[in-house]
Amino acid sequence: MSMKDTKLWTWHMASGVIILVLLGAHMLAMHMSGVLPIERLNPAGDNPLDWANVVARGREVSQVVGYILLVGVGLFHGLFGLRNILFELDPAPGLQKLISVVLLLLGLGLFVFGAWSAVAARTMALSVSG
Repeated sequence: MSMKDTKLWTWHMASGVIILVLLGAHMLAMHMSGVLPIERLNPAGDNPLDWANVVARGREVSQVVGYILLVGVGLFHGLFGLRNILFELDPAPGLQKLISVVLLLLGLGLFVFGAWSAVAARTMALSVSG
């Protein structure tokens, strides 16, 4: 295993830990509000899907940053895992390069779309009166 592969594998493992933390925070905010009341994120009561709660979370910069980070690490973790699975099939070096480039471009495109969606949701939440 090359030094580059070792670094990527380390980032792959670290991204799994980050996903665990971010999804844990998401689960607390969205599904445990009755057990652990988080008034700032759910000011309209226990139902996180109430429109007032959705708007309140949308106004929080930390939510936007968290979602963008989750999109980034989730895409890296998933697409790097897929790359490793495809490389287990032992494709030719040229095909390995093509797989890497296609997955990189796909990941970048999906990341840009996900980040834009998070920022657009915040923009919309800020424009809602209340």
